[in-house]
Amino acid sequence: MKPLAKKASPAAIALLRQATALAPKRMKASDGLLPSAAHLKASPNSDHNTGLAVDLTHDPKNGIDCDVIFEKLKEDERVDYLIFKGKIWSRQRRKEGNRKYSGSNPHNKHLHVSIFSTHADDTSPWFWWLSQPKIVNQVKAKLQPAPKKKVADGAIVAPVCTCCKVHNTK
Repeated sequence: MKPLAKKASPAAIALLRQATALAPKRMKASDGLLPSAAHLKASPNSDHNTGLAVDLTHDPKNGIDCDVIFEKLKEDERVDYLIFKGKIWSRQRRKEGNRKYSGSNPHNKHLHVSIFSTHADDTSPWFWWLSQPKIVNQVKAKLQPAPKKKVADGAIVAPVCTCCKVHNTK
């Protein structure tokens, strides 16, 4: 089992905050950082356990199109692997391109981004190809509280993992 982090990495938090700053009206229903107790039980080796994974809600109507983001983040050296719409891409096997993802959740409602531990503190722009957000939206995104839910050990509080029915239990 991967060790359970007390908090998400700065890089993971930055990805969600930057998305919100770029698209303040975006849906966040499938956003996630640290795992719920159910997620931990079902996926003890998930990168969510380490604080190095992010689930970003797919909301093209409001500016977060994970189809585009999935392709563009392949260029970001912080990214270990990506999962979206039944596809997985990993830096280690990049020559194979997108492969079929066979996990229990096809990730149709959100993009899963796993970050290399060596880049855990890198908060530089995740969406470099887009116009940068207005300063006021950047400030609002930093002030916005994350949804809270108790995690496995009951001692810490984390954003809700909503990637599938297994993980979306309360």
